[in-house]
Amino acid sequence: MSRLAGLLTRSWYAPQATALSLALLPLSWVFGACATLRLAGYRRGLLHATRLPVPVIVVGNITVGGAGKTPLVAAIAVALRERGFRPGIVSRGYGRRSDDVRRVAAGDDARDTGDEPLILAETTGVPVWVGADRPAAAHALLADSPDVDVIVADDGLQHYALARDFEIAVVDGDRALGNSRLLPAGPLREPPSRLESVDAVVMLGGTRAPAGGTAFTMQQVPQSWRNVANSARAFDDALLRDPATVAIAGIAHPDRFFASLAAQGFVGRTQAFPDHHAYSRDDVAFPGARAVLMTQKDAVKCRAFADARMWMLPIRADVDCALIDRIVEKLDGSQVARNARVSRHERSADPRS
Repeated sequence: MSRLAGLLTRSWYAPQATALSLALLPLSWVFGACATLRLAGYRRGLLHATRLPVPVIVVGNITVGGAGKTPLVAAIAVALRERGFRPGIVSRGYGRRSDDVRRVAAGDDARDTGDEPLILAETTGVPVWVGADRPAAAHALLADSPDVDVIVADDGLQHYALARDFEIAVVDGDRALGNSRLLPAGPLREPPSRLESVDAVVMLGGTRAPAGGTAFTMQQVPQSWRNVANSARAFDDALLRDPATVAIAGIAHPDRFFASLAAQGFVGRTQAFPDHHAYSRDDVAFPGARAVLMTQKDAVKCRAFADARMWMLPIRADVDCALIDRIVEKLDGSQVARNARVSRHERSADPRS
């Protein structure tokens, strides 16, 4: 399966049309028709979308694979909290062992929560809930944390069952939209025209501006290295220049991580794993390796068997302040947001609450 995924990805982002992509075009037409009918069903009220008592900000993309959504969700949640809001986060929790609705807490097993929701819970400090049924997860979050006055949905752009007040589409500036074809002939979940209907398009790095929407920029800023087994240990930069060091990445775009290491002077060997890979001890044994470097997304799944050789590189999203201003402006003008603030004030004034 991973070999097929690799073939498809190379075909999607090839500079010229490939035979594989052209052969899959009829299937992409069927996929596109289904996606169009589904969206039309929600917009015309034929399919039900749940409206929450608080505003919802949805962060997602129209391509398969990562484009920096989760770091952006974290940055938005933290920025809103700094501006006086009380945000919560909902996510599907891709790759976990069940689809049930549950709260995510620091130190949880990533197999139960999903890797990205666990990172969000541990880095933002705001309530995080997961569930295949995102409206149910959002209702559970609000019942558990009634002071929450805005919800940020991670990777929910196509999850139309949850009504939203602000949509953000993230575009990978390095790869953009690939060949601009729909699945499976290309990487798109929805047509490129979908970007024209969102409230904001956020470009991660790169130089090519996306079409449609209001464009903002985002950069991923590496933080200090942290030892996975013992956070008190200090990182030795000489490990980057040691040929016996190994770097791993189980993310959608591993080359981005490896390139960031090369910029720091890394000269060791690399090993890519499938996105959301469920690591075992044998996966990271690497006999003779002086150090094993990984992303934070990898680290939360390796903690149970981590040793002193394992180091993770956390990432922080540096977001255009104008994006946060635009979100706050929309929230301040939202009747849903005003109702939520009035309700929160009434609860705080009620001596029984």
